Amino acid sequence: MFSTSTQKKYWIFSDEKDLTALRQKANAAYVDKYGSKMTPEERELYFLSDTEERMLLRFYELQLRDFCKRFSPQMPRATIATALHYFKRFYLRNSVMDYHPKEILVTCVYLATKVEEFNVSISQFVANLKGDREKASDIVLNNELLLMQQLNYHLTIHNPYRPVEGFMIDIKTRYSTLENPERLRPHIDDFLEKVFLTDSVLLYAPSQIALAAVLHATSKISANLDNYVTDILFSAEQISGIIEAVRKIRSMAKSIEIPNKEIVKALEKKLEKCRNQENNPDSEIYKKRMQEMLDEEDIHDDDRYAKIVKNQAANDEKILGVDRIN
Repeated sequence: MFSTSTQKKYWIFSDEKDLTALRQKANAAYVDKYGSKMTPEERELYFLSDTEERMLLRFYELQLRDFCKRFSPQMPRATIATALHYFKRFYLRNSVMDYHPKEILVTCVYLATKVEEFNVSISQFVANLKGDREKASDIVLNNELLLMQQLNYHLTIHNPYRPVEGFMIDIKTRYSTLENPERLRPHIDDFLEKVFLTDSVLLYAPSQIALAAVLHATSKISANLDNYVTDILFSAEQISGIIEAVRKIRSMAKSIEIPNKEIVKALEKKLEKCRNQENNPDSEIYKKRMQEMLDEEDIHDDDRYAKIVKNQAANDEKILGVDRIN
């Protein structure tokens, strides 16, 4: 249940200011670490600002959604929503300059396929990607543990789709005034797709987002559910807070800004210069680090093999000793 979930306890924030503060902190930490010898003017020219990072992330959220919609076999919408949750959570406390969104994006989707039990192998997954698929596979698998760590292993996501179904059943059962509630479906789906491109999922409960979707859809077909909400669904004490939450969610979905492509291109060029090369799969530093890790694994494997051989030899001697005595 959402009320006792890690999502409610750790990943629902009280205000947009909380989210902004976390993103600014992640940005400042990176700039302080890699720009300690620069002047403020040099830092501003070289590094991305937190506002520029946010613009890039909005662009990559769209890329994530579009990748999932093109995915073969068809990806369930809950899997897409969970991937977007992971992506948003990761960049609350990490800078895009430290971990490039295009690499975290595919890792979020791959992890979401596992958690939501949309069973695809890594080879099936990377077949949906363009370019070097072996390299893509390595990137996804190398980043998977990092992603889980940054999510604090809080992987279960409560999405608004189930509450929507609950509202639809309830409307059909207890509010016969609304004719053919199924007319709401396309507008609900459209609204929820927009919601996942906002911070609503980090601020409001899935049931609140679901109600906002239903009320939005109702307005689109020129119907009215006011009596259902005020007389059937909530008490007088609850209603004011609910109305305010629904109003804010609808406002956020309405005010989505699509990033300008030319600005995004300029920001990506800037990102290529200031990104952490230790986390860049194309850099020599990264390749060297990966090779060192592989060499360490080989040494550990050799040590384990040597111990196995030694133990086996000791066992053989014991057996032979018993045979000699017999």
